Amino acid sequence: MPAWLIVVLCSVGAVAFFVIGMSLTIMIKGHFIDSEISTNKNMQRLGIKCAVQESREDSGQVDCEHLGCHGNCSACDIEK
Repeated sequence: MPAWLIVVLCSVGAVAFFVIGMSLTIMIKGHFIDSEISTNKNMQRLGIKCAVQESREDSGQVDCEHLGCHGNCSACDIEK
């Protein structure tokens, strides 16, 4: 069996494994994994914030909540 065929089969197998794993996660939990800071209650409970919001607070700038950033990284804008 050629070496390139083994590499291709291993990579197809790895991709299939991860697709099946993600599909099972969605089927068992009934929803996608919530990785957005603004909607994940556990992240909010632990005090995890958006990187832009955290850097603004560290530099002494005002909190960016008035700009619409409430821990939601997609709402934060570095330029503002």
